[in-house]
Amino acid sequence: MSSSPATAVLDRNGLDALVEALRAEGRTVVGPTVRDGAVVLDELTAAGQLPFGWGSEVEAGRYRLVPRADGAAFAHTAGPQSWKAFLHPQREKLWSADRAADGRVSFAAERPVRPSYAFLGVRPCDLRAIAVQDNVLTGGHYRDDGYRRRREGAFLIAAECTEPGATCFCVSMGSGPAAEAGFDLALTEIVDDAGHRFLVRVGSAAGEAVLSRVPRRVADEETASTARNAVDAARERMGRSMPPVDLRTLLGGTLEADRWDDVAARCLTCGNCTMVCPTCFCTTTEDVSDLTGDHAERWQRWDSCFDLDFSYLHGGPVRASARSRYRQWLTHKLSTWYDQFGSSGCVGCGRCITWCPVGIDITEEAAALHDELADRLRRQDAEETQR
Repeated sequence: MSSSPATAVLDRNGLDALVEALRAEGRTVVGPTVRDGAVVLDELTAAGQLPFGWGSEVEAGRYRLVPRADGAAFAHTAGPQSWKAFLHPQREKLWSADRAADGRVSFAAERPVRPSYAFLGVRPCDLRAIAVQDNVLTGGHYRDDGYRRRREGAFLIAAECTEPGATCFCVSMGSGPAAEAGFDLALTEIVDDAGHRFLVRVGSAAGEAVLSRVPRRVADEETASTARNAVDAARERMGRSMPPVDLRTLLGGTLEADRWDDVAARCLTCGNCTMVCPTCFCTTTEDVSDLTGDHAERWQRWDSCFDLDFSYLHGGPVRASARSRYRQWLTHKLSTWYDQFGSSGCVGCGRCITWCPVGIDITEEAAALHDELADRLRRQDAEETQR
């Protein structure tokens, strides 16, 4: 946990009151809930819809819900969705055009009402992912106005991680398990002999204002210490880790590695990893018209660098092979993202590992590339010595 002071403690009733206070402000509260055998993100009308008593078991290519005896609400790992589904939706209308009887064409930009979201239960890795997408989609030369409108109204309530999964590696990427910044309120859930409660820290004036309207008690040192220890213990139980090397240099030095052929032989180029990734942002546009041809619309939708047509230029795709497409994704995520945006594009949430249908593991691939590079350098040194 960060050095931010503990502010208050909520019990189960206090969590209910928090959701009610946010809804009373006119906010759409979105949080984790159980549906169709997974923890998904959806609108909540009451805190009771949170996944109390449910956890998850994850491995490469595997996800299972499991019941928990302690009744914890935030003891699950990342599900198949991330918050980008709300801030950067899968499909969005950009504008429409209409042709009148006299042939004149009029255009109308889509100006939807800005939602007022409250995201409840944002993991620290996803807090970092939101910050990454903020940098990509609200900065630079190609701002996404739709994203900006949705993001400006969002109220973020973090849930610090105390139960990392087997595919989690946020510690390697510096994005968890503690919530350090970017939240309005941060919760740390505690279930022990002293009861079920949530330590709350304030991260903004808006967060302090909401908390002031919720029944709470002053945080005691025992609760604060228990929360710190739980998060610190989670740091030592990460299921995965990236090799402790400069990933940017590693990926830049292994563009011709044999390992790319190995992973390409397994990769289905289905794009699941990009769909579940909380930072992938690529889109394309589609123009559609009605049968008369008098009404047309332009829609933006998610796209993936694994799509064969993603790199299509006149004459064919630039990246036609599975090897080139997987290499493009991994190299961008861990290396060239720095060149564009000044940070890594990976936050260590592990979704790409869990939801890959053939269980490809990004940390395993990075380690294999490192081993191959190290072996090549050793052989080069030996050859130099023999000369």
